[in-house]
Amino acid sequence: MPAKPVTDPFVLHACELLSGVGPCVAKRMFGGWGISTDGMNIAIIAWETLYLKTNATTEPVWLAAGAQPFVYDAKGESMKLNYHTPPHEALESPALMLPWARLALGAAVAARQPSRRARKPAA
Repeated sequence: MPAKPVTDPFVLHACELLSGVGPCVAKRMFGGWGISTDGMNIAIIAWETLYLKTNATTEPVWLAAGAQPFVYDAKGESMKLNYHTPPHEALESPALMLPWARLALGAAVAARQPSRRARKPAA
């Protein structure tokens, strides 16, 4: 059965904003949306808010720009994921979003790489 086409205007807008890093695919995920490019999750939409993928290396850049982390409640505890809101002005155009989309894609690529501790020494 083919997936239903995305009709949510905000999701379509987010995909347009992020298109500078490649074709985006939006899929339903936990009551919100996941947005990926080349099979890598670069963004989520929850509570009508766009959050882009971050990591420990890029988080200071996001926080300096006033980004808010993605936080949700699980069994009475606040849980934070590596996703942050882009600056408000970045929601105006793909050109303004591009540097943030590139940071998100970089974090997604880095998350795909095996950690240095997981690598086995060459024999």
